[in-house]
Amino acid sequence: MKKPSTEDKRVLAATIVGTSIEWYDYLIYAQSAALIFGPLFFTPATRSDPDVGQIFSLATIGIAFLFRPLGAVICGYLGDRFGRRAMLVITLTLIGSATGLIGLLPTYASIGIWAPILLILLRILQGFSAGGEWGGAALLAVEHAPPSRRTSFGAFPQAGVPIGLLIATGAMLAVSASFDSVQMLAYGWRIPFLFSIVLTVTGWVIRQRVEESPVFKALQSRRLESKAPLREVFKSHFRLIWQSALICVGNSAAGYLFLAFTISYGQSVLNLPVGQLLSCSIAACLLWLVSTFASGWIGDRIGAARTLQIGYLLLALWAVPMWLLIDTATISSFLCALLVLAIPLGLSYGPQAAVLANLFPAEVRYSGISTGYALGSILGGAFAPTIAQAIMSRYHHSFGIGIYIAVFALISLAAVTVSQTTSKAHLEDTVR
Repeated sequence: MKKPSTEDKRVLAATIVGTSIEWYDYLIYAQSAALIFGPLFFTPATRSDPDVGQIFSLATIGIAFLFRPLGAVICGYLGDRFGRRAMLVITLTLIGSATGLIGLLPTYASIGIWAPILLILLRILQGFSAGGEWGGAALLAVEHAPPSRRTSFGAFPQAGVPIGLLIATGAMLAVSASFDSVQMLAYGWRIPFLFSIVLTVTGWVIRQRVEESPVFKALQSRRLESKAPLREVFKSHFRLIWQSALICVGNSAAGYLFLAFTISYGQSVLNLPVGQLLSCSIAACLLWLVSTFASGWIGDRIGAARTLQIGYLLLALWAVPMWLLIDTATISSFLCALLVLAIPLGLSYGPQAAVLANLFPAEVRYSGISTGYALGSILGGAFAPTIAQAIMSRYHHSFGIGIYIAVFALISLAAVTVSQTTSKAHLEDTVR
């Protein structure tokens, strides 16, 4: 295979650094909502019933997802009209600003009901910017890729999730080790949010150096950019948007349970030490990162869609046994459950960029994959932690959570299979 050029390497660095920062911002919020925000921002509900306060806190994770389609639509429109690169800089700046402001936000004890209101507004801004971020990063990577390397190039922005989680978990572990519980609730939780400012500036500098996608340049030179990409994508490709969403739901549901629920479950239900739980999460993230890059290598050889099918089949098979193993309530079993989960998570996530990009023509591709991915995140991941918490509150057993994830994995498996028979292989028509 041809080695990546200097510009290709710069593009891959920009996509992985940018999405890692974006997901750090997103995930530090998810972990804080699971571990801290209940008593800080939803104080009356927490005092009345800790489970209700926890559900309110976890629900704010899902609220952002409701605004991801809006971000996908607006940023997708601008990306299809004016280019992928500019939108990547804008979305990174927006999500970094929202995260930094959360770190400065007064709590309920200081300003009462305004605290959760402002928290939710900043969370909405995070969701909006995240809705436009992924599509641009995925397209910049895939559209720069040689035909034989599209899945492995597309895996780079996908790797931002485990990398972002590694940084977020490491930051949370560091502040947890540095402060006691009183100090953590008083001010320690703010540090990881404020650290996002440093990361955002770094990512902004790197992304400024990247050239525009060669596909978009070719469209401009041939004057093929859609005059109304939003209208075109919804009029002619609406079915493909929903197909893209269903391809993503299984991984989104399982991924967000991993990101925002398992640690909370291990702490509140199994009474395991938070530090050890966070260490287990870091170890699993490392394997998730390896399996994501491995999925790109495998996808270049057997096909991106086939790799996704393997990942979703393994995810469906492991969903129930995983929770049975976790419920043995030992750190070793908790670690084993997450390590095994990390393998199908990577295999069912790494190839998504290549598979989704292949479904849409280039002139509406940013709008199409961004909207489909955002809808998949809502359907699969938006309220997955909240639903899992509700299942536990109702049935007091995690078996139902496993069934819930298995069903979503099978839905995505079916959607990938259907895409193989309906795809028109639009990337094969891409002009390099």
